[in-house]
Amino acid sequence: MAGSGNQNAFPDVPSAEDDSSVISTRGLEAFGRKVTTTASHLMGPLADPTAHPHYQSAMSEVQKQLRRPTLQRSMFSMARTTPTDMVRSKLSTKEIQSRALAYVPEELLKNIPEDDNAFSLFQGFKASFPDFTDEGKKHRRRVSRGRKLLEEFPTQPGSPHAVQKLRKEKGSMMHHLEMLGVRKNLASSEIREIDNKIANLTGMRKIILDRLAGLEQEEALLEHDIVEVESRLEEAQDLADEAESIAMQTPTKSEEDLSLVRDDPGFMSQSIYEKLPSASSTPSKTKKPRNIRRKSMPILHEHFEPGTMIRSMRAHQDNITALDFDAPFGLMVSAAMDDSVRVWDLNAGRCIGLLEGHTASVRTLQVEDNFLATGSRDATIRLWDLSKAHYDPQGGQFGKDDEDDGIAFENPDDQPVDPPAGSMSDCPLFTLNAHLDEITALHFRGDVLVSGSADKTLRQWDLEKGRCVQTLDVMWAAAQASAMSAGDSTWRQTSRASDTSADFVGALQVFDSALACGTADGMVRLWDLRSGQVHRSLVGHTGPVTCLQFDDVHLVTGSLDRSIRIWDLRTGSIYDAYAYDHPITSMMFDSRRIVCAAGEDVVKVYDKVEGRHWDCGAGIAEAEQGKTPAIVERVRIRDGYLVEGRKDGIVGVWTC
Repeated sequence: MAGSGNQNAFPDVPSAEDDSSVISTRGLEAFGRKVTTTASHLMGPLADPTAHPHYQSAMSEVQKQLRRPTLQRSMFSMARTTPTDMVRSKLSTKEIQSRALAYVPEELLKNIPEDDNAFSLFQGFKASFPDFTDEGKKHRRRVSRGRKLLEEFPTQPGSPHAVQKLRKEKGSMMHHLEMLGVRKNLASSEIREIDNKIANLTGMRKIILDRLAGLEQEEALLEHDIVEVESRLEEAQDLADEAESIAMQTPTKSEEDLSLVRDDPGFMSQSIYEKLPSASSTPSKTKKPRNIRRKSMPILHEHFEPGTMIRSMRAHQDNITALDFDAPFGLMVSAAMDDSVRVWDLNAGRCIGLLEGHTASVRTLQVEDNFLATGSRDATIRLWDLSKAHYDPQGGQFGKDDEDDGIAFENPDDQPVDPPAGSMSDCPLFTLNAHLDEITALHFRGDVLVSGSADKTLRQWDLEKGRCVQTLDVMWAAAQASAMSAGDSTWRQTSRASDTSADFVGALQVFDSALACGTADGMVRLWDLRSGQVHRSLVGHTGPVTCLQFDDVHLVTGSLDRSIRIWDLRTGSIYDAYAYDHPITSMMFDSRRIVCAAGEDVVKVYDKVEGRHWDCGAGIAEAEQGKTPAIVERVRIRDGYLVEGRKDGIVGVWTC
């Protein structure tokens, strides 16, 4: 009976850790055993089970257990639990994770992309799990110290334990190798996917670039129409003002009757000065041309890779001597040894007209907004207003339009074709005559223009009055500098003889009253136009100076001595210098780059921001095709938009 009593004793049903589960299985099993024991006693061969002490003790234990809160919560939670949760309570954590990964909803199955990958999602997840990385090793289960001692204990090479250990290591390494293969293929698939995305983005970028090009073309056309409307408005306003002044000077009828009543004063009774027309009645002078600035600047070229060719045009049939343009995709003017001066629309690649007037080839020119200044071998300087050109930006293309009066045209056969006559007939403004020899350099800013000539003089011009206001004698300035030097009787301050084939005045630039001039003796002189004196001479070049440009701090010069020098205007010393293989014939810089023509088929570019030198031009692309383009003679750059002219008359446009 003691054994029976021990069988009726209930163990502690739930523990603290079992309360965390939805259903306490241990408590249910203990409760089931108690019910079974009670039922076996009730079904025994007893006449009156209620009088048996075992029955009373069992029922009391059941009542006691039913009053326990933990068991009551378990029973109530079991009543609210779904069959799925009851099944899951019997599964381990790994089985639940496996079933969760194996199940995919129908919505996701419909949107699975097509892929050639031979590995499943679960294999990729398993391979990419950080098991073999240093971070993944931190999450591994720690090995006990005793196991480490057992593993470190030396084993015999031929023992079963050693063989088992080697097999285990081989299996681990094979698994590692398999996982690495999976990860490698996954990385390859990701690269292919990225390549596809890049290809799609490249296509989208090209579409947006075409859209931007169309917007800029519409913008250029609209600006052209705005300029025309402004010109017509100005003409209409002038006509209205003239009509109003005439109406005010016309005498009324009462004034005419009053003049008839007066007696005739007789011959010579009125002073001759009173018969002279008044200032108000004299015809007004020619109105000052209007300066037209672009209201918007193109940005399309900024989205191309540096060194990309935008356009190539056959501008002339001979060596290009000068070129300049006002803005990216704007108007360009080119001059060559064929004695022609052409105006081009860079946006459409079309020639819009020829400028006629010079009797010899143009050596130098400058474009500033809508104004153009050209200096020629005929010793004259001509000013032009390019806004007066009769040009239709939407004109028909050459060979594709049946209309004979199309002004704008393009040249698909790479041959220069003359535009219709008279398209630039209203562009000439006036001519400046004072020099005795060819014009080799000029620069204007505002109403001040300075020109340099082979007659060894510099002349300052007032563009508002159209006359010369000052003449600077370079020879006299050189003699003065030599007299003030250490007794040198010659005016040259360099060791080399003057190059007679080079221009005496190679380059100049003016800003307010400051003038920088480079000459054939290698000197760079800084003039003060208010006094007409040289206040500083920069010595360094050993050959004729062919080009120069300055900003607020630095002056950059190029010479036939195959070097470009950067001067500090504050101290007059050399800030930096770059050497090339051939003489420098042209140079210009913008906010970031210095470009120059150095006797090669490419343009030499120096990036001031990155501090590197690189080449840009047709020589790079055509060298791969076995072609040799002509030597670059002239270069111009504005805001990363590069234009270069070559000896064979071709003009190339590039991003830089």
